[in-house]
Amino acid sequence: MSRFGAHLWSLDARLLPRATQRHFSCSSAVSARNGTAAAPSWVKANWQYGHIVQRNFSSSAAALVRNGSAAKSPRWINAKTPDDTPPKENDEQKKEEEEDKTPEPEPEPVKSSVSSSPSQSISDGPVAPPASNAPPVPPNPGSIAKQSVPEIYPQVLALPIARRPLFPGFYKAVVVRNPAVVAAIKDMMKRGQPYLGAFLLKDENADSDVITDINSVHPVGVFAQITSVFAAAGRGGEGDDKEEGLTAVLYPHRRIKITELIKSGAARVEQQEEPQTVEPPTPPPTPPPTTDLALPSQTAFLHSHDVSIVNVENLHTQPYKKDDQHIRAFMSEIVSVFKDIAQLNPLFRDQITNFSINQVAANVFDEPDKLADFAAAVSTGEVGELQDVLESLVVDDRLRKALLVLKKELINAQLQSKLSRDVDSKIAKRQREYYLMEQLKGIKKELGMESDGKDKLIEKFRERAASLVMPEGVKKVFEEELSKLQGLEPAASEANVTRNYLDWLTQIPWGRSTPENFSLPHATRVLNEDHYGLQDIKSRILEFLAVGKLRGTVQGKIICLVGPPGVGKTSIGKSIARALGRRFFRFSVGGLTDVAEVKGHRRTYVGALPGKIIQALKRVETENPLVLIDEVDKIGRGHNGDPSSALLEMLDPEQNSSFLDHYMDVPVDLSRVLFVCTANNLATIPAPLLDRMEVLEVSGYVSEEKLAIASRYLAPQAKEQSGLGGADVQLDEAAVESLIRWYCRESGVRNLKKHIEKIYRKAALKLVEDLGEDVLPEPAASAAPEAAKEDKAHEAPAVGSVPLPNDPTVPPEPAPAPVAETPAEDSTTTSTPRTSETGEDHPPASSPTTATRSPMHIPETVHVRITAENLKEYVGPPVYHQDRLYSKPPPAGVSTGLGYLGNGSGAVMPIEAMSMPGKGALQLTGKLGEVIRESAQIGLSWVRAHAFDLGITPDASQQFLTDKDVHVHMPEGSIGKEGPSAGTAILSAFVSLFTGVPIDPDIAMTGEISLVGQVLPVGGLKEKILAAHRAGIKTILAPAANQADIEENVPASVKEGIRFVYVENVNQVLQAVFAGAAGGANAEVLERWRGTLPP
Repeated sequence: MSRFGAHLWSLDARLLPRATQRHFSCSSAVSARNGTAAAPSWVKANWQYGHIVQRNFSSSAAALVRNGSAAKSPRWINAKTPDDTPPKENDEQKKEEEEDKTPEPEPEPVKSSVSSSPSQSISDGPVAPPASNAPPVPPNPGSIAKQSVPEIYPQVLALPIARRPLFPGFYKAVVVRNPAVVAAIKDMMKRGQPYLGAFLLKDENADSDVITDINSVHPVGVFAQITSVFAAAGRGGEGDDKEEGLTAVLYPHRRIKITELIKSGAARVEQQEEPQTVEPPTPPPTPPPTTDLALPSQTAFLHSHDVSIVNVENLHTQPYKKDDQHIRAFMSEIVSVFKDIAQLNPLFRDQITNFSINQVAANVFDEPDKLADFAAAVSTGEVGELQDVLESLVVDDRLRKALLVLKKELINAQLQSKLSRDVDSKIAKRQREYYLMEQLKGIKKELGMESDGKDKLIEKFRERAASLVMPEGVKKVFEEELSKLQGLEPAASEANVTRNYLDWLTQIPWGRSTPENFSLPHATRVLNEDHYGLQDIKSRILEFLAVGKLRGTVQGKIICLVGPPGVGKTSIGKSIARALGRRFFRFSVGGLTDVAEVKGHRRTYVGALPGKIIQALKRVETENPLVLIDEVDKIGRGHNGDPSSALLEMLDPEQNSSFLDHYMDVPVDLSRVLFVCTANNLATIPAPLLDRMEVLEVSGYVSEEKLAIASRYLAPQAKEQSGLGGADVQLDEAAVESLIRWYCRESGVRNLKKHIEKIYRKAALKLVEDLGEDVLPEPAASAAPEAAKEDKAHEAPAVGSVPLPNDPTVPPEPAPAPVAETPAEDSTTTSTPRTSETGEDHPPASSPTTATRSPMHIPETVHVRITAENLKEYVGPPVYHQDRLYSKPPPAGVSTGLGYLGNGSGAVMPIEAMSMPGKGALQLTGKLGEVIRESAQIGLSWVRAHAFDLGITPDASQQFLTDKDVHVHMPEGSIGKEGPSAGTAILSAFVSLFTGVPIDPDIAMTGEISLVGQVLPVGGLKEKILAAHRAGIKTILAPAANQADIEENVPASVKEGIRFVYVENVNQVLQAVFAGAAGGANAEVLERWRGTLPP
């Protein structure tokens, strides 16, 4: 007999009860004497029935306790003897009778370490193989006999199981963390009652060691025996028994059902489970069932523990016929599926193959219920399906459900195998293609048909370098990098980096430039063609070109165009490039936060690229382009550096002749590049960067300029883009004026362009709707009949699939169905959409084409006029409803100021002041900024200081505003207001409020005031005067320092009808504002001003 066979036989001989040993001892001895390696027949029989044949023993000690009475528990024989003499057969029964009467001494724990499978582990005592030539003898006092499994166990400890149910005959290792449950299990092992009920939790996400509600678990579970216990790994420290968990190996014996929850425990610590093993089942040896009935007193000691206790009843499989045709068919299919999964899935291959071999050897058709349990235990099906298999008591139904679960497992294995094969085939195909391509390259190279790709690449780089005028330093770097590339393998990562660098180095236009045109008449014509107005900007550009004509170059000049949005700053840069004959490149730095966008990345980074200026040189292919840097006032700053500081080197004429990009790492001459920057606000441009620029301010357009731009440029472009170039669609000048006044008051013309385009789009829509498809048909409708005929001609042979008439092997086909027949008139009428079987209309499928569609011809009888009266139909209601808030004389305390809005337009802004009882506080509302709040504080302080001079107080020593609060409000509170230019208007409102003299609404003013009453100059006068002109203001008070600016830069058409009063201090402001108010109750006060407030 082989060593494994002898060990297996001897192990089962020791584990089985004595009665069983007596039945098989003779045959076992004969088999041993013959030296055969096969186990005796009872080993196979017990394997088939799911009991343990070969047992595993852990290194943990088995706790042996003294047997109690027969009424409490089955007997656990733990006699102690100095030697391990095998028991004699003729004294065995006598020894059992003596043990029932005589109490046993307390045994000592015995350790053993015998194993045959790493996946199963049960604590047990030492086992010695019996002599092969001697019959079994009664055990000595030190031998161990295993307890029997009771058939009736009405009350058990209930242990909830998560994620998967247990099946009879298959081990399950669980980790228990609840201290009460751990203590109860240890007590059960000591008392020789290692039995409990395992029930599956209904909630898949729940995990507990106790049952608090009987509805939280499935009623059907298993009656399981605890075969071994040991400390759980990974929790608690050494010597910490309270926090340490317990790992229990359970062996289910039969199905049970909960009838009543006697006691529910308290869940404190979660339970962790280990996956159920699916090795060939090796249950603990179970002797023939005892006739003693287990009483509830067996588990009476559990009531002292905080655990779940339930009453259960056994569930028995319903009788069945082994020779039933359906049962045998199900079993055969299950075994077949086992073998299929074993071939596909390596995870189940060993255990399924071993189980199938042993089952076939033991006549698997004798135990169909055990086969169904194994099929469910080995699969990874859904929890509900596995529980259904456990709850099924009809063998036919259990086999059917188990087969369904196993089939799903087979489908998953087949899908996994298919995916694996697909991936392998793709990899093999790519490898084969790679090998073939390498062989092809070698053959071509040997035949001289094709040179190496690296040689052609090096030759290409040398050809590029030959056409360039590289500086000496750049040539040296080029030769070094080229030599490095020659020594590198094409597949090396460094070769790719070097190739990219040489590609950029040879694409920079070293020494290549375009001829420049400094003709002033040509530049004047280009500027006038592209822009209307902007005479100051045009003259500055012509001055710039004149200097370039004399010097022969325009190097060293950085132009910065500053103005509100939509005034044409970017288009001015394009016009300059066209006038000079230079190529144009634009990039925006608005929101830029990375220095690498300006100076490039280091070559060590993956995906590194040069900066924007090197990319611009590569794109334009010249050394002297015009580069427009847009939104330079909105450049950001992030954790990757300050891009505005990086622009200093690029824009500084003293440094950009040797600009060093991080990627190129060679000096690049940018002195011949003409840089033009654009910005909306100079305040946000860093001072060092602004110092290197020549600022040209581009102011907004007045109404006359907007009208001319709309008539000359915007309207014709929008008409052509809307497809109305040949139609009689006219936009009246009155409509454009209304559009400018009530819809588009911005300084620029971008919003005006959008509205004009909207007008022409609306006109195109109305024109197409009025003419209809009869006048404007689709071009595809005329070509459809020919295309339909061709399609029908090609599709006709395939409609009926008619065979050749001379083919005798093919039977005649029936006539085509009437649906497939095409009437004659259908061949010429294809514009009708096809109708599907569901009745839905689908347009005919159109194939892609490269033909371009021609514009439609609009009849000459069509005439469309957009006037001021019907303008609302095209652009909707007006955005601005009135120019002045007070058209009638306002109350005292209201003045009119002039403001400059953020969109570049001016506005007439009324200022309202009111006093009320209080403590002299000043309240400001209307979304006012910090500067305008300071202007209000300055104005109020000046009025309080000159209250006697203004006639507000009768005595110079009398305090003013000690019992009153003042509130200042500027209407249109949703619009933010900021700036010092409202100082004179706020001070005039205070004087009007306290003197009670109202201010003429036709007078508007602007100017900053100081604390001593000086009027300082302000900006945006052109836009402010335009707003006053639009509102009908007759008199404007402006600082005297702005007189030259108003007379030179404001068009005469805007100043027409307005009287300008230039003031230097507050006294002049008050005398000009209240000069027309003489007479009445305040005549004496106004007369005294001439003496107390000299101009």
